[in-house]
Amino acid sequence: MKWNSVTRKTYLCLVISLIVVISLLNQNNPLLVTATKDIDKEEITENASLEEKLSAILMSKHLAGTSTAVSVMHANTGELLFSQNGSSRLHPASNMKLLTAVSALEVLGEDYQFSTEILTDGKVKGSVLHGNLYVKGKGDPTLLAKDLQRFARDLRKQGIRKIKGNLIGDDTWYDDVRLSQDLNWSDESVYTGAQVSALTLSPNEDYDAGTVIVEVLPRKAAEGKAKLRITPKTDYVNIVNNTKMMNKDGKKDISIERKHGTNTIVVEGTMPVNGSNAKAWVSVWEPTGYVLDVFEVALNEAGISFIGHSKTTRGKTPTQANKLAIKKSIPLKELLIPFMKLSNNGHGEVLTKEMGKVMHHEGSWEKGIEAIEQVMSDMGIDPTSMLLRDGSGMSHKNMIPANALTQLLYHAQNKPWFEVFKHSLPVAGESDRLVGGTLRERMKTEPAKGNVVAKTGSLTGMSTLSGYVMTKDQQPIIFSIMINNYLGSSKHIIAIEDQIAETLAEHDFSK
Repeated sequence: MKWNSVTRKTYLCLVISLIVVISLLNQNNPLLVTATKDIDKEEITENASLEEKLSAILMSKHLAGTSTAVSVMHANTGELLFSQNGSSRLHPASNMKLLTAVSALEVLGEDYQFSTEILTDGKVKGSVLHGNLYVKGKGDPTLLAKDLQRFARDLRKQGIRKIKGNLIGDDTWYDDVRLSQDLNWSDESVYTGAQVSALTLSPNEDYDAGTVIVEVLPRKAAEGKAKLRITPKTDYVNIVNNTKMMNKDGKKDISIERKHGTNTIVVEGTMPVNGSNAKAWVSVWEPTGYVLDVFEVALNEAGISFIGHSKTTRGKTPTQANKLAIKKSIPLKELLIPFMKLSNNGHGEVLTKEMGKVMHHEGSWEKGIEAIEQVMSDMGIDPTSMLLRDGSGMSHKNMIPANALTQLLYHAQNKPWFEVFKHSLPVAGESDRLVGGTLRERMKTEPAKGNVVAKTGSLTGMSTLSGYVMTKDQQPIIFSIMINNYLGSSKHIIAIEDQIAETLAEHDFSK
C-alpha cells in the first residue's frame, strides 16, 4: 500500500481516536480488571516491594472482568500501604459480619445474654394451673429442645400436672418481619436464609436457629424408601419421602427442600444400600409455632397435659404475668464463635434486631442498621460511604469500600473487647472447626497457617477476605480483599485471596 500525506493523517487520527476511547472507557470503569495472565509465585522476586508483589498477583487472568479492591494497612500506624480501588464500594458478602460483630460488642457488650421466659397469667390450684402458659422469647438463638424439656420439668417440680388454659408464644420482642428485604427466593428454605423470630429454636449447638435437621439413611435392602430422621422430633414440619433405595452400585442423589410458604419438606432421590447419610439443615416457616410444638411435646413427656379446648397460638404476655422459669443464653463473647467462625447468618440478623431493640427500643432491621451506622460513625468511619441492608451479608445490595473495612479493623484494636473480637475470627489452616472455622481448609502451611486471622465471605459471584496477619519481620498488617462479579468456579478466586494473604505473611519490610 502506498501512503500519501492524506492517508497518514487519516491513520494517525484513527489511532489517536482509539487511544482516547480506550482512555475514556478506563476512566468510566475504574474497577474493571483487564488482567491477562496467571501469576506464579516464582515470578515475584523476594526483594520486590509489597506494591510490586500485590500488583503482580492482581494481574491474574482469573480476575479479568471482575470488580476487585484490595486495601492493606499497617496495624500500628494506620498507614495505608497498598490500595487498589480501596475507596470503591463493593458487595462484602459475609464480611458484613465484621460490622455486625463490632457493633454488637460496642452496643450490647461482650457479656450480654439473651433470655427465654415461661410465664402465666393464672394461679396454681392443687395440681392445676388455671390460666394461660406463655413462652416469651427475647431473641435467644441458642434455645434447644433440651431447654424446653427442662422448662417442663421445672413446672412439674412446682406441682403443675394440668393446665386449664392456652399455650401462647410471645415473639413481640422483635417485629414480625421474618426475612430480610433482599433475601433471595432460592435461599429461603435453607439454613442460611432461616426466618428471624424473637422466639426460635436451634436443632444443635451450632445454634442454627429456626431450622430442623433432616437426615436420609440407607436401608439394608435395595427396595422401598430410604429411612428419614428429623432433629428435634416435631410434627410441625411435614416430611414427604419420595426417595428410592438402590443396590450398592447405584448412585446416591438426594435433594431435601421445603416448599415455599409451607412446612412441607420434600425429600427426593436415590440412596444405595451402602450409601452414606445425607443431611440438611432446613429452615421452618414461622419459628414461633415450631417452639410451641416442641414445648408441648416436652410438657406431655413430663406428665403435664392441657384440659378442655386449649389452643396453641401467638400472643402478647400480660404485664402482670408471673414468671415461672427462665433460661439465659451463653454470653455474646461465646456466641461470637459460631457466628464468626462458622459464618452463621441467623446470628447476624438476631444481633442486628437486638441492637435496634436496645438502642432504639424497636427490634427491627431498620433500627438495627441505624445502630450499626451509629457505631461506624463513632469509630470514625463514614456511614454515608456504604449501603447496609442486613446484618449477615446475605443481601446483594450491601456495599462497603475495602478501605472502610481496614479502617474498622484498625479502630477495633483500641477497644476493650478487641481480643474477644479477634478470637472469634477464623484462623488459617487450623483444623478444629471452632478455631479454623471457614479458613480451616485454606492456607495450611506456614507462615500463613495460624497467622492469617480473617473473616471470609462468599455469595454467587462474590468472594471477600478481611483480617489480620503478621509479616516475616513481625510487622502487624490489616488487609481487605473484595472480589465481585466473577464467573465460573470460586476456587481460582479463593486461591488469589490466599496468595495475597500468604504474600503479606512472607513479606519482609526490612529488605
